[in-house]
Amino acid sequence: MLDGAMKMSFHTLHSPPVLLGLVTKNRAYFGARRIRSPNHHHLPSLTVQVSSVLVQTDESGNLPEPIKVLSSELVNQRPRCTQNSDQLLSQPNTIGIIGGVSAFSTLIFLEKLVWWGIRAGGCPPFVVCSDSSLRMKLPILNSFHSFNAHMVQIPSSKFGPVVESLRQKRVFLEQSGARCIVMPCHVLHVWQGEISEGCSLPFLHAGECVAKELLEAKLKPLEVGNGVRIGVLASNESLVAGIYQEKLQNEGFEVVLPDRATMEHVVIPAVEAVKRGDKKGARNLMKIAVQILLMRAVNTVVIACDEMQGLLPHNDPLLHKCTDPMDALARSTIRWANSDANMQI
Repeated sequence: MLDGAMKMSFHTLHSPPVLLGLVTKNRAYFGARRIRSPNHHHLPSLTVQVSSVLVQTDESGNLPEPIKVLSSELVNQRPRCTQNSDQLLSQPNTIGIIGGVSAFSTLIFLEKLVWWGIRAGGCPPFVVCSDSSLRMKLPILNSFHSFNAHMVQIPSSKFGPVVESLRQKRVFLEQSGARCIVMPCHVLHVWQGEISEGCSLPFLHAGECVAKELLEAKLKPLEVGNGVRIGVLASNESLVAGIYQEKLQNEGFEVVLPDRATMEHVVIPAVEAVKRGDKKGARNLMKIAVQILLMRAVNTVVIACDEMQGLLPHNDPLLHKCTDPMDALARSTIRWANSDANMQI
């Protein structure tokens, strides 16, 4: 049986939660939730043990120096490797994950990471630093009232403290033993360049992961005389969609974005429907948005919107026409962790 062992923190007033994870092949007997595949198929053989780790900040609100907090059970399950008392995890393929503006989306990414890891032979160890206050610090993310609001360019100086906070989280993960950094959040990729400044570790970019996988798929144009077209569906065209547009165009793809009318009358209302709990209405609007892009001869539609994750059921034919960047990021992360240079010793 494949059993997972996880460490999960409780929220404190001043510190972001930190979560450690290690999936092993040792048998254990713990009650747990069942992990689902990205297509919502249950994996009955995987269980997750959850316990608590409290991480405090100092009086200035800074992240603490990493300390070893693994339980004796988890330590006994860890593969043999060089121990460092100053690190939470010390395996050479440890993944550091900067949580996004949505804690729920971060958890979905962890689910994907475990799923793709199991398919590849085992999930690598990981440590997560997540700050649920990010959404409050980025109020523009809560504006879905007009199309023009999504065309506003965010001044980098205005969000300097947010970027610096994210950079500190990256440093914390490095000091915690991470050997590769990922950030499963569409919006935060706007500042990935600034966040990664001074980072000597691989820092995977979701847009680059998507573009690479689509390039490797060797797609053929659907219309004579045109190149391969990729649709991008995001609630914020100037920010999030632009990130994926750039990376896809760098690989030679033609990128198709929703027009103004589709954004105003379909995409934004779909996000608003999610926010008020109308999942059925959001699903119907999302289907319309995807169909509109497919009518423009795109090979696939990149769903670059946290609110649209999981809206389409796994048996919906439209789902096979969509690409989830977080799946691509998870697969790329697993490939990195399983590469010869990073295998556990």
